[in-house]
Amino acid sequence: MAFADNLKQLPGVSHLAAIELLDESGARAALIEHKTGQIGSLTVYNHLAQFYGHINAEAATRGLELYAEHTDDARANPGKHPNIDRLLQILATGQALGVRHVFAGVAD
Repeated sequence: MAFADNLKQLPGVSHLAAIELLDESGARAALIEHKTGQIGSLTVYNHLAQFYGHINAEAATRGLELYAEHTDDARANPGKHPNIDRLLQILATGQALGVRHVFAGVAD
């Protein structure tokens, strides 16, 4: 299936302002916000977090499947798709990232 079709099968993210990805020390490694250009990635990472609890190699493999045609483009053009690049890096290193959901309307 194409990426757009895969997104339709995943839970919505209207309740989220962002997802923070956390390194092993608990520091923020990345932020995926609920804004134009990132909502697809927010949807994928939210699903992975809900299903796997964190982003490890198994979750990264599934995420790359969900990104569908964009995964091939990311492999051919490193840096063009940073949220896919991150999943590829997790596969290459075995690193795992924690996840913290930032809910819409909730201030830090």
